[in-house]
Order: sequence, then structure tokens, then C-alpha cells
Amino acid sequence: MEKATFAAGCFWGVQLGFDKLDGVISSVVGYMGGHIDNPSYEAVCTGRTNHAEVVEVTFDPDRISFDQLLNFFWQSHDPTTLNRQGPDCGSQYRSAVYYYSDQQKNTAKKSRTEWNASGSWSDPIVTEITDAAQFWPAEDYHQKYLEKRNITISCH
Repeated sequence: MEKATFAAGCFWGVQLGFDKLDGVISSVVGYMGGHIDNPSYEAVCTGRTNHAEVVEVTFDPDRISFDQLLNFFWQSHDPTTLNRQGPDCGSQYRSAVYYYSDQQKNTAKKSRTEWNASGSWSDPIVTEITDAAQFWPAEDYHQKYLEKRNITISCH
């Protein structure tokens, strides 16, 4: 099993989407990239901790590749908006790929370049590609939030 961590706006919908992919074993929503330990949702929402809302994905690379996860990631949000997804604004909603190896880093950078050149968006991609930092799981009520409420969303 391998891990991958993505920030693509509000983590509820992102988690629901990744959980539907064959080869994704589990996912946990949480926070990464900030400068305080064990942040709360309320602290992250102030914008002062610099954490992003993320989904940590555990996947079976024999069933789904990191590149396939990236393709879903690019299609599931607007990677051209800085610190914003739809109506959600703030640094916690930034677009980011947190890598765990040089292979993931190189694959993510190549994928970003290819998607940037694809013409899928009229603006350039602003997604960060950054070394994975400490992952802090979000509070229990955030885990599988939409699934627990039988809320479905459509992802590309």
C-alpha cells in the first residue's frame, strides 16, 4: 500500500470522490502544511495556521496508479484558483499535492505540466507540489461527512 495526500478545496467532497475509485483502500480527511501542532477545524478556518484541508489516500498501486489518482485530482476541482474553490475562500482551500517520494514528486510535476498544456482551463494551474509534512486527522465529525449523510455529488 502507498499513501498520497491531496488538497482540492473542502475535504468532504474530495474524500467522497477518492473513496469511489477502485484501488483506493481508505481515506482520512485532515490538515497539512501548517505551522502549529494538532490544529482544530476552527483554527484552520481562521487562515492563521497555514494548513490546507487535505485527504490522505491509502491506495493499492497494483490496482490504481498515482498518475490515475492525479488525473482524478485535476478533474475534481479548479486548480487555477489561488486559495479558493467555488464559494470557499481561504488558504485552507488551496490546491496542493503533497508527495511522499521523489517518484511521486516527479510524477506530479509532469502531470501538472501536461494538464496545464491540455487547454482544460483558460488560466494557468497554481497547484502547489510540496513534500508531505505532518498529517493531522480532522475531527471525527468531518470523517466521511457526506457519506454519513447520504449526500452524493458529481465529480468529473
